[in-house]
Amino acid sequence: MFSPSEVYLVSALHDTDTNMKGLEKRLGAKSGNLRFADEALLTATLGVARGAVSPLALLNVGADAPSVILVLDEAMKEHAALCFHPMDSAATVSLALADFTKFLNSFESLVPKWIDFKKPLPEAKGGKGGGGGKKGKQQRKGSDQKVTKLGVSATKVGQFDKWYTDTITKAEMIEYYDVSGCYILRPWSYTIWDFIKDWFDAEIKKLGVQNCYFPIFVTQKALCAEEDHIEGFAAEVAWVTKSGQSELAEPIAVRPTSETIMYPAYAKWIRSHRDLPMRLNQWNNVVRWEFKHPVPFLRSREFLWQEGHTAFATKAEADKEVKQILDLYKGIYETLLCVPVIQGVKSEEEKFAGGLYTTTIEAFIPTNGRGIQAATSHCLGTNFSDIFGIEFEDVDKQQKKVWQNSWGCTTRSIGVAVMVHGDDKGLVLPPRVAPLQVVIVPIYKGTPEEKAALDTQCELVQQALIGVGIRSKFDNRQDRRPGWKYNHWELKGVPVRIEVGAKDLETKTAMFVRRDTGAKETVPRGNIAGRTTALLATIQTEMLQRATEIRDARVTWAEDWKAFMGGINAQNMVRAPWCEDKACEENVKVKSAEGFNPEDGGENQLSGKVKSLCIPFDQPRSTEGMKCVCPGCPNQPRRWTLFGRSY
Repeated sequence: MFSPSEVYLVSALHDTDTNMKGLEKRLGAKSGNLRFADEALLTATLGVARGAVSPLALLNVGADAPSVILVLDEAMKEHAALCFHPMDSAATVSLALADFTKFLNSFESLVPKWIDFKKPLPEAKGGKGGGGGKKGKQQRKGSDQKVTKLGVSATKVGQFDKWYTDTITKAEMIEYYDVSGCYILRPWSYTIWDFIKDWFDAEIKKLGVQNCYFPIFVTQKALCAEEDHIEGFAAEVAWVTKSGQSELAEPIAVRPTSETIMYPAYAKWIRSHRDLPMRLNQWNNVVRWEFKHPVPFLRSREFLWQEGHTAFATKAEADKEVKQILDLYKGIYETLLCVPVIQGVKSEEEKFAGGLYTTTIEAFIPTNGRGIQAATSHCLGTNFSDIFGIEFEDVDKQQKKVWQNSWGCTTRSIGVAVMVHGDDKGLVLPPRVAPLQVVIVPIYKGTPEEKAALDTQCELVQQALIGVGIRSKFDNRQDRRPGWKYNHWELKGVPVRIEVGAKDLETKTAMFVRRDTGAKETVPRGNIAGRTTALLATIQTEMLQRATEIRDARVTWAEDWKAFMGGINAQNMVRAPWCEDKACEENVKVKSAEGFNPEDGGENQLSGKVKSLCIPFDQPRSTEGMKCVCPGCPNQPRRWTLFGRSY
């Protein structure tokens, strides 16, 4: 960050709120004077690129560089060790706090500015919320969220990147790890993955798919056997080159995907038409050493997924399965996660490297107007069977190559659901994947006998819910007030809260509160199980309906470049007539990025380039008589294509 005369190098813990307006107040800078440094200034002053800025970059500051002021988070002093990027976002180094202090002391003229970001922001003169007035006292008394700092500290609109990371960490979905781009999935998020896994696993087994497991390592020879395939992953492959202190005779790669690991075995196992179809799937991890800014769930260096690899005697069989699997992926997003998706086929430029064609489901993040690839199902044709010699003898005793597919869906799905449904209070989880569907909160007042009566009633409510298969929790913690519990479970996205107080005991009722809408209703004690079952089903349906309505309102149609960019700059996805030529697609990327401010991409440094997201299967309009949307393109459009800025 920099002001007109100085560069501020700000380093803070990952969960510290360092928003720009707050920094201006804490540093005493004039409003609007502080802004993010561009790439050229970072390189010239600190010798690093975006995403790799840390106090270690002080080593690169030259005598002719602008004045650099180091701003540090006071909370860093509470940790025995600190992790930084060592001039490169692809690596992380851990320093003991004592060693970090020695490093700072090695700069004679450096006096770091330590800031306690936990302290309230200084109020402007004449401002209203200073805390001495009556209104300020009422606010502090009535808000457990402010007192405990339990809730999300950023707003979804305006601070989206900060909101997202704040939400998934405070809701106990993710814990950061000391290898950059790798994350710990805590039980709250892994349980959601379990629901996805169990549903999809049951569905593919109905199709005759069997689960298996192959090793994580692949030889260099096998990985490089398919040139287009390795070219598509070359920059992301992680290599193992040493065992202990000894160099390996040949480097081995950690799988970015498993085609080249599995297919040599397929060549051994498939000999006859009787061996087909072969339909295998594995639930595993893969490593893709992303050099972009990592984002938990969405773009990480290690992630969980399932990958299906199948072989058939004919193309017709392979084509049928590609669509079957894509429909199941749509089911994961729409039936389980309440996230609407658009089905289609990828362009030649965007398809899976080495495949014949790629089908996809594309989701949309309304808050920042970005499309996101949700899952893909590929037809590989006979490309890999040619390379690995996967042949079978048909009924006519003729040798033929098998037709192959591969398909995968990842833990990215969890991040997409968080972004689509979450609000300023935190997560909003669809009931079918919520680790807890209902939390029961007693409102304790009065005598110990009255509290005991409340406990008994809440336990009866929970037993009734368990009896109809509803995942529930009775939160009877004595050291937490009801308001604190409300904030806690809202942050974690539990779909329904049931409140039981002294008056509810008298009236033989309970208060139901929906997480998604905040709507409240009083439910008779005898109908609690039935009403909860119905309400959870209603929430599931309405969450998908709302998300679909929002998404549909953000898909515009454009027949010329002006309307196209108007839709894109309004943070929409755009359907436009397109010729499907590779050169034209590259031209769209170049032209759409002109004038794009990198800061508009957010903290995650998302690109301003527009690309084809998919060519939707649904083509309700004809392109006859139209021109390709890209200006200057002489080709006739073939189909309406969905374009957008994306993750």
